[in-house]
Amino acid sequence: MVIRRFGVPTGVPAVVGDWAIAVAVAGLMLGTGWTGEHPGPGPDALGRVLLAAGGLALAARRRAPVAVLAVTGVCAVGYQAMGFGALSVAYLVAVYSAVRAGRRTVTVIASVALLVALQLTALAFRAGPAGEVLVRARSTLEIAWLVAAFAAGEAVRQAEQRADEAERTQEETARRRADEERLHIARELHDSLTHQISVIKVQSEVAVHVARRRGEQVPEALLAIQEAGREATRELRATLSVLRDDDTAPPRGVGDIPELVERAGRTGLETTLTIEGQRHDVTTTVGRTAYRIVQESLTNIVRHAAATTASVRIDYRPDTLALRIDDDGKATPTTAPVPGVGLLGMRERVTALGGLLRAEPRDEGGFTVQAELPVERTP
Repeated sequence: MVIRRFGVPTGVPAVVGDWAIAVAVAGLMLGTGWTGEHPGPGPDALGRVLLAAGGLALAARRRAPVAVLAVTGVCAVGYQAMGFGALSVAYLVAVYSAVRAGRRTVTVIASVALLVALQLTALAFRAGPAGEVLVRARSTLEIAWLVAAFAAGEAVRQAEQRADEAERTQEETARRRADEERLHIARELHDSLTHQISVIKVQSEVAVHVARRRGEQVPEALLAIQEAGREATRELRATLSVLRDDDTAPPRGVGDIPELVERAGRTGLETTLTIEGQRHDVTTTVGRTAYRIVQESLTNIVRHAAATTASVRIDYRPDTLALRIDDDGKATPTTAPVPGVGLLGMRERVTALGGLLRAEPRDEGGFTVQAELPVERTP
């Protein structure tokens, strides 16, 4: 994600920059009011407060540009009524911020209203010929400065829009390239794996068929190879479908875990499945991740753990789907296995969902995989 900030130094939080500008403008306003035209030799407390308040209000210019525009305008009218003739720098900054936020019509209306209000205030609170009074009132808000602030805000707004459009174009290009890469991967998988898996599947089925015709007992290992070939074919087809089109071939989910545990038991591993909590539907992404975690864990147990038993526990919690897979294999805290690609893949899946994963040897022996996946219930 690319973050762009205009007018704030890179690495400085926006709120810090806004407060720095607000304090600087408030100090400038107070200094101008103190040294410029004011009611008399003694400071006027209310006028000073209005000068400072107009500047400090700019701290909220990003969150509420229209409100800041109104506050700085009221402060300008107020301190002019108190006899101060300082240029309303705070209002000019507020105009820039409001136009940058896209509030051009409101800004024009507010500015015209403020110009009229300043003229009327000068006539009502200042003594002297009307023409001279009106000329002095313009020092509070010069039209040239007002137009410049408006133009600056509009220029920055358009620059941001062009940058956003360029970013959207880059994202669309990246998505298109990703789609092309998925199709390429799908073709490669189809060419390189489909044939070999089909051969394994056909050969195992032929062997099982011949053994049964001869009246021989079919070895459990051969039956496991046959089932694994069928499952690999289904998985490959589903994977290819997902790579070709993300909306076709619904992926495996939590509902398929019992079949996964049962299939692991056919290899000679004693498996148990426990489901706790009030069952509820979860999103496709969470369900697919849960299935892959259990699948990878059971595969590792069968291949590497030298275990005789394995247990899978699914706990439905209000805002979390918790998984735990334990085995009684050879792993111990002092002989922890080196994490492989499968474990790294599990961790990446869980991290992408904002969940937690623990995979480590148990104190009593064996290995445990525990995952907590945040869930957002589907309607």
